[in-house]
Amino acid sequence: MRCVVQRVKRASVTVAGQTVGEINKGLLVLVGIGQDDGETDIKWMADKIVGLRIFEDEEGKFNLSLVDVQGQLLLVSQFTLFGDCRKGKRPSFSDAAPPILAKELFGNLVEYLRINGFKVETGEFQANMDVELINQGPVTIMIDSMKKF
Repeated sequence: MRCVVQRVKRASVTVAGQTVGEINKGLLVLVGIGQDDGETDIKWMADKIVGLRIFEDEEGKFNLSLVDVQGQLLLVSQFTLFGDCRKGKRPSFSDAAPPILAKELFGNLVEYLRINGFKVETGEFQANMDVELINQGPVTIMIDSMKKF
């Protein structure tokens, strides 16, 4: 599983002109599900995301997590995070999970976070979405559950 985590003042997702998810202070997380991902990746990634100390304390240091600031989450499924551009000019997405598996695991990630007390909004799976955000900092972190980067 690969995620791009962005610290935001606010973020929203629209589909066909309709807002389907929006948050205030928190994290916008673009989520890519890989072929080899499973429940272990879900829990590991969820715990990593909410525990990231990327919010500033009173001294301006990255010491606070989403838990500490009582932030919100906006998760957006994005298979293109598994785009392999090493050969040619067109990315290959062969390492991305098939849609049925990706939708199930994405839903499990959302549910795991909600069960653990977080406000979670989402985009719409397999839709053409417009994502709008104010990246605070900017702070953008990439995470891979297989620890490839």
